[in-house]
Amino acid sequence: MAEEEIGKVMDFFVRPVVAGIDLTASVKVGDNIHIKGATTDMEVIVSSMQINNVDVQEAKAGDAIGIKVPDRVRRGDRVYKVTE
Repeated sequence: MAEEEIGKVMDFFVRPVVAGIDLTASVKVGDNIHIKGATTDMEVIVSSMQINNVDVQEAKAGDAIGIKVPDRVRRGDRVYKVTE
């Protein structure tokens, strides 16, 4: 599977378990993303995302989004979109 870098984790919130991501490319609900760092390696299907606490279906380069993640991520982790 090919991967395209789409952003970087800038923040992490414990409750709810949410990653704050600065995007360098677009992403939409339903996309499969891979978050990878020194101690992070997880794949997540984007089930929902928010920009400034407002639910959105799609975000573009330059947006700062929040998405729910199953486990801790760290500032600086790279975010990739998984393509077939």
